[in-house]
Amino acid sequence: MNTIKERPILTVGSMAFDSVSTPFGKADRVLGGSANYFSLAASLFTPIKICAVVGDDFPKDHLDFLSTRNIDVSGVQIAAGKTFHWVGEYDTNLNEATTLATQLNVFEHFDPKLPAAHTACPIVFLANIDPVLQQQVLNQVKDHELVAMDSMNFWIMGKPAELKETLKRVDLLCINEKEAFLLSGEKSLEKAAKKIQAMGPSNVIIKRGEYGSAVFTPGGIFLAPAYLVDEVIDPTGAGDSFAGAVVGYLAETGASRRMMKDDSKAWDQLIRRAVVYGTVMASFTIQDFSIKRLKTLTREELVHRKERFLKMLSIGQF
Repeated sequence: MNTIKERPILTVGSMAFDSVSTPFGKADRVLGGSANYFSLAASLFTPIKICAVVGDDFPKDHLDFLSTRNIDVSGVQIAAGKTFHWVGEYDTNLNEATTLATQLNVFEHFDPKLPAAHTACPIVFLANIDPVLQQQVLNQVKDHELVAMDSMNFWIMGKPAELKETLKRVDLLCINEKEAFLLSGEKSLEKAAKKIQAMGPSNVIIKRGEYGSAVFTPGGIFLAPAYLVDEVIDPTGAGDSFAGAVVGYLAETGASRRMMKDDSKAWDQLIRRAVVYGTVMASFTIQDFSIKRLKTLTREELVHRKERFLKMLSIGQF
């Protein structure tokens, strides 16, 4: 039984409406955004506190639902206007979406201000937003024990100096393969990871879609394949829910920056296990549109699939 004291995660990110088209169907103005996907995944491990902004058109019943999942929404600002709306489509290559429209709406003027209780969160996840806002959030958190973040090509190209300032304050970066190559200027995973580690985050997880992920820590390298599912319906949010399970598991098991320095072997083991959970979590997310599957997912289902995944990975004695 886990006896480690609960450590809530603060996450700052987007809460949005998504309109998505895939080879398997369409979904119009369904709930999305990094904060939604991350929080629902991470809440299976530990309490979550969200910092985000929505418009006055955002459904109150969804905020009420999040509250039932041990997710504190008191840091969600409700502004006059429309909620962030993203429109995208996937072709037969489900690894990457084509953005058709991005309507920032109230998110364009997001000014993250944390409630007092949020400033004491020991674990912070900075979802994919402006690196200036990411720093603004970090400046409000008192004594964090671990900081993880995500980013994207838009910020890597548009605000490289600000992004690199944020990276100096981060322990774990979780980005996809294209982003890693763009950020580092390298063309191989290992060289890219080493260059990014030199920028600040000592741990780099490079997501590779259907090919799984590559994890680079101070202690070594871990390669995790993707979990095979019969049918992929909608890949949207897979990366955010992956990060939710990774950071959620690290929070639940007591992982911290201090552990990373004092017991690198224990840290390395925890992050490998966290990535296994992240992989399995993402495999559930992609099996339906929006956050539908995450809303019904239980810890028991997650553990069952995790055990099945471990059997797939095992080669026994060799």
